Amino acid sequence: MNTPQSKLEPKLITVLKEGYSATQLRQDVIAGLIVGIVALPLAIAFAIASGVKPEQGLYTAVIAGFIISAFGGSRVQIGGPTGAFIVIVYEIVHQYGYEGLATATLMAGVLLLIMGFARLGAVIQFIPYPLTIGFTAGIALIISVAQARDFLGLQIAVVPGDFMEKCVAYYEHAPTWNPEALGIGFFTVLIVSFWPRITHRVPGSLVAIFGTTAIVHGLGLSVETIGSRFGEVPSTLPMPHLPNLEWDHVKRLFSPALSIALLGGIESLLSAVVADGMTGRRHRSNMEIVAQGLANIASPIFGGIPATGAIARTATNIKSGGRTPIAGIVHALTLLCIMVFVGKWAALIPLATLAGILMVVAYNMSEWRLFVKLLRSPKSDVVIMLNSLFLTVFVDLTIAIQVGVVLSAFLFMRRMSEVTQIGYQTSALEENEDDFTNNDTIGQRKLPQGVAVFEIYGSFFFGAADKFKTAIAQVEKNPKVLILRLRHVLALDATALHAIEDLHDRICHDGGVLLLSGLHKQPLDALMRAGLLDLVGEDNIVANIDVAIQRAEMILTINN
Repeated sequence: MNTPQSKLEPKLITVLKEGYSATQLRQDVIAGLIVGIVALPLAIAFAIASGVKPEQGLYTAVIAGFIISAFGGSRVQIGGPTGAFIVIVYEIVHQYGYEGLATATLMAGVLLLIMGFARLGAVIQFIPYPLTIGFTAGIALIISVAQARDFLGLQIAVVPGDFMEKCVAYYEHAPTWNPEALGIGFFTVLIVSFWPRITHRVPGSLVAIFGTTAIVHGLGLSVETIGSRFGEVPSTLPMPHLPNLEWDHVKRLFSPALSIALLGGIESLLSAVVADGMTGRRHRSNMEIVAQGLANIASPIFGGIPATGAIARTATNIKSGGRTPIAGIVHALTLLCIMVFVGKWAALIPLATLAGILMVVAYNMSEWRLFVKLLRSPKSDVVIMLNSLFLTVFVDLTIAIQVGVVLSAFLFMRRMSEVTQIGYQTSALEENEDDFTNNDTIGQRKLPQGVAVFEIYGSFFFGAADKFKTAIAQVEKNPKVLILRLRHVLALDATALHAIEDLHDRICHDGGVLLLSGLHKQPLDALMRAGLLDLVGEDNIVANIDVAIQRAEMILTINN
């Protein structure tokens, strides 16, 4: 069903149709400038933590940020590199190099486009909350541990990609820690954490960068910087370049690409939902997914990394007065101007400062209070959350997402089958249980001898088919007429249809008749398409239990 939220029209077009005032333009420009400044250190930090060059984070924030705002389904979404992608990007780069990451990102963009045009935007929102909290907490833990090298100034040439190997390497190189780097990192954490108590107008991360950079170079501290590790930061966008799209390469990278697409979709829609709560607006989920797809196709072509909606930057945009996609476009242009005119100075930023910023980001995204709270949830939810956490940390984020989704689906099916009840009734039926008759009160309906009634409550699908067969097997001798009440069943799948066909064959084999009572539209249509309507007989499909009993009495009279 098409709804206003499923409409494939960018919010920018909607805003322009509604009319755009000079006052709103001024507010959007101011908000865009503020968010652009906030995004600068984060874009650089996320890139370095992901195992790529610092400028590649800026490329992503500029290109993807512009496209997400211009084509997105949210009025206030700010896009770019995010902490959620750090783990998966680092793993892909470590295994396949940047060329592999570029290919996987472009493939993820295509997958997102397909999802959006297929109107699957709402489907992604059905990812279970415990699964999201689990891998988010895992990502936060990995990010914080990964920053130990720069935060402590450890002298490690190559940091292993595996979590446990990384911890072992830190332990072995612990004597090489740099007190000056630790001091800068700790000072950064203090500034970023407590600066908002002073003012929200200037981001604490920017204050930390200017302050610690001045201290390091003013005092001549021996702290590694972006320039000392990566060299100069380019001040222009690179020429567009398509990654390697050879078929063998594409096949190997499909699984990582799918993880990028799922993670990007989840993160962007989660950010859009948060923005809706802050603005009172409604985003268009399918259009948002399409925009994410376009952004992730364009980003690797210009040397970028995966991008999605950024919750913190989106919230900053709203708090700063941004109310239309123009603010997001200004944010991207602001970053471009910073890169062109002052980008070369980014090489002076201490890596310990960026590590401190990411430590705070990891702490905020961990949502440890929610994690602890969810530990008191039903056991199945706790299993999903802990499974997602441990697989993310100790195995692989790609596997964590895929296993988590499959496990969630199985647990959901188990819950649905548990709430499906199949009752065997032999004596009397209460009239007030019947939802398909408007007759006056008729008291209790007496069942004729040789008639049995089974009723299904809940979903009748493959997960409940075995319970159905077990319940039917309770009848030692098949009745002359079996009435199967389906008034509480809204849908049937192929397994349920097969179970009904088996039941019909069993009843008919012993000379009995199967009656189906109280079918809704979908089950009736499913029976018709499967050919069971003709098999059971239209006369044996009745509206309610009263008609079913009358039909049963008629059958018994004829047979006798």
